[in-house]
Amino acid sequence: MLSPWRWVGLALLCVGLAACSKPVNSPYHEESAAENTLYSAFTTRSPNHLDPALSYSGDETPFTYSIYEPLYGYHYLDRPYRLIPKTAAELVDPVYLDAQGHRLPADAPGEQVAISRYDIPIKQGIRFQPHPAFALDEQGEFRYYPMRAPDLSDAFSIADFAHTGSRELTAHDYVYAFKRLASPRLASPALGVMAEHIRGFKEFSEELARIDKQEPRPQWLDLRPFTLPGVRALDKHTLRIEVNGKYPQFKYWLAMTFTAPMAWEAERFYSQPRMAQHNLTLDSWPVGTGPFMLTESLTNRRHVLSRNPNYRGEPYPCVGEPGDQAAGLLEDCGKPMPFLDKVVFSLEKEGVPLMGKFLQGYYDIPQVERGEYGVAMTVAAQDSVDKANLYQERGLQLRTAPEAQLFYMGFNWHDPVVGQGDTPEQFEKNRKLRLAISIVFDWEQYVSIFMNDQGQAAHGPLPPGVPGYQPLPQGANPYVYTRDNGVVKRRSLDEARDLLRQAGYPDGRDSRTGKPLILYYDSMMGMGSDATVDWMRRQLAQVGLQLEVRATDYNRFQDKMKRGAAQIFLWGWVADYPDAENFFTLLYGPQAKKDFGGENAANYQSAEFDRLYEQMRFLNDGPDKQAVVQQMIHLVQHDAPWMFGYVPNAGGAYQSWVRNAKPSMMVRDSIQYYRIDPEQRVERIDLWNRPVWWPAIPLGLLVLILAWVVRSQAQARRRRVALRKEKD
Repeated sequence: MLSPWRWVGLALLCVGLAACSKPVNSPYHEESAAENTLYSAFTTRSPNHLDPALSYSGDETPFTYSIYEPLYGYHYLDRPYRLIPKTAAELVDPVYLDAQGHRLPADAPGEQVAISRYDIPIKQGIRFQPHPAFALDEQGEFRYYPMRAPDLSDAFSIADFAHTGSRELTAHDYVYAFKRLASPRLASPALGVMAEHIRGFKEFSEELARIDKQEPRPQWLDLRPFTLPGVRALDKHTLRIEVNGKYPQFKYWLAMTFTAPMAWEAERFYSQPRMAQHNLTLDSWPVGTGPFMLTESLTNRRHVLSRNPNYRGEPYPCVGEPGDQAAGLLEDCGKPMPFLDKVVFSLEKEGVPLMGKFLQGYYDIPQVERGEYGVAMTVAAQDSVDKANLYQERGLQLRTAPEAQLFYMGFNWHDPVVGQGDTPEQFEKNRKLRLAISIVFDWEQYVSIFMNDQGQAAHGPLPPGVPGYQPLPQGANPYVYTRDNGVVKRRSLDEARDLLRQAGYPDGRDSRTGKPLILYYDSMMGMGSDATVDWMRRQLAQVGLQLEVRATDYNRFQDKMKRGAAQIFLWGWVADYPDAENFFTLLYGPQAKKDFGGENAANYQSAEFDRLYEQMRFLNDGPDKQAVVQQMIHLVQHDAPWMFGYVPNAGGAYQSWVRNAKPSMMVRDSIQYYRIDPEQRVERIDLWNRPVWWPAIPLGLLVLILAWVVRSQAQARRRRVALRKEKD
């Protein structure tokens, strides 16, 4: 038996050895940090739809845009955003045809154009990822179609199929993808847009609906035999799309995964009996040509993207916006992508453990698709010296920038006080009231107080990143701000009071009745006690105006907006695509929410704005379009149907070993651009997570002392017992 002092020595030796060991809190296997793998998290649920015809949620985009390839994409670094070809060999300008099918000049007026024809060449040699849907046997027949039901007994993932195959991408795969958007079995969110713009799409959708109702109803609705007039393959590598009328913005739909290619073999493979019961569907196991493919999918637990071995390797960009080179974003110029071998997404149900693991180095990016982490951590660093020091010590990259989104305060055009008015005189009085309110609302202060300066006051209906947006001082709203030697300043409260007087409300009182003017802010339930509403009240009180909050639940608020019964409200919009038309639609008369159920929540009506909108929407990008865009901006600045509010920042948080990180809510295929330094990651994780063993030393000594005491007492008791036995 060891002596007590030898026990102490052994305990100290164990503590010393343990202090030299690797981190013991890693959530991954021992060598994972040294692998060329990026680790991130998801917090809500597993992606619901990875079928490109159905996917329309932000948490699905890291998967869909890494696996599928639309014809076009967005340049990763350039701002304003611009389209680039992906599977297309080039960006194509449409050919315009009149109603008789005759070709029109490129500058033909929009009202003369009956059809816009896009003939898009597709790059040759692009191949689909390895997948059992393409697997052939020795006779050249499909191995896994048709399958007998028992063949699925042990199949719950694509990895459970022993054989895979591939084939080249063709124009026919894009035709099939467009047809699927019309399928009654899918109910694609893109159906309405395509029915409006693609020639013959509405009739094609109705035809499929009739066929689908016929009996017997086949397990798989093969779309190949049916003709969609507006989308067809001219040859193996040329796709023709015909759009109704002139709609230059259609090109942006070709950068969305709705229009990504779909192999008919993949849809047929998943249509077989019992596939869905085994979670073998396009929603769970997508099939694409992109840089990655899904190789592991554990629902609400873990998903893994792996490098697609058939990917051709597109080069990293060599140009960007000013500052990109200094930020190291051009160092990989021309190198083939992707740089990563794998991307692992793990479920984190709570934000605290997610951020804890990020700060320990176990996540390289908290969440790939979320833009608020960089903003939140930047704000936290501003508020806390300890956090600022911690983030700096860890070398975290916190990058924020204004994004293509806008929050505005709308004035209901049907309201007699802040709206259009019934006469030109009433319009002018109400306009001056709206301008006075716009001056009083200090959105720079709002951004400073409520957003910790992570945003900027808006001067018009276009946010940064959208062509047509002008930075200060050029883009300043002249009715709310002044410019003095290039310095933009909000107009004074005295100017706001003068506008109120001209509007018939001196000192905030109706000049006819002497009663105070009460304005109504309509919001959803809970906003009445919000600090932002108190701030709004204080802003108006500076010029004698009163604000009353009319808060209702969500459904009643939406109903009030549909009926045009609100007076002043807060609304927001995130760009679907980077074109001025996407934001001007919110002010277009035929889109008025009350009259037409559209997105014009303020119900703004202006014959001149609508005329310019109709002109602008038919113009191709260039000086002519930009001139019209500026006219439209100046018009709404003059009419003031909105207080333009603010543009929030979006951002990203990245470990120091993550390269080529540039946050964006518009560029969705960012994963292929990321590169990591695994050696630096291993070093930092070891440094930040060294086991703290010194508390074990006094604890161990205490245990040994207690053991010594217990042992001594036991020995003493045995001696006493032995002595009694001797006496007896």
